[in-house]
Amino acid sequence: MPAKKKTAAKKKVTKKKTAAKKTAAKKVASKKTATKKVAAKKVASKKSATKKVAAKRKIPSNISQEFKQFEPYKIKKGEEYMNETQVAHFHNILGSWKQELMEEVDRTVHHMQDEAANFPDPNDRASQESDFTMELRTRDRERKLIKKIDESIDLLDSGDYGYCDDCGIEIGIRRLEARPTANQCIDCKSLSEIREKSMS
Repeated sequence: MPAKKKTAAKKKVTKKKTAAKKTAAKKVASKKTATKKVAAKKVASKKSATKKVAAKRKIPSNISQEFKQFEPYKIKKGEEYMNETQVAHFHNILGSWKQELMEEVDRTVHHMQDEAANFPDPNDRASQESDFTMELRTRDRERKLIKKIDESIDLLDSGDYGYCDDCGIEIGIRRLEARPTANQCIDCKSLSEIREKSMS
């Protein structure tokens, strides 16, 4: 009889233990699902916040495509290189390009003033800072480009525009239309690039 009582008591203890294990496992599972749901909500809210920031932010355009599309100059047979019409054509290109770059600089300043917010989330703050850094770097490149444009306009006014600084030959209308701030002919530019590569 006592052996039977012992086995019955053991069975009860094991049943209680298994029941306790099951409830503990259920609690752990419910906690895991709850934390997963919270994490998913946080990720979704962060994604929506970054999408909103990206929608508000203007992506800086490439410098080579800054100036508006212009009508290529129609070269007439026997006309003098860098005559009055050609000078006016390049004045128009350089002037409109400079104006567009200046407008972009003003737009960036206003954008940075409007968007400068102290986000509570460090990730949002870091992404905003990296965006501002990229924009400032682009604007710095454009500032240097504006300086080159001013130099080219001065050369146009003095009558030295369109001639290579190294050899003095004509740079060419099509090359100047492709890169209005060019100060070397294609051969001298190729040689200087080869020299730079060999030096580095």
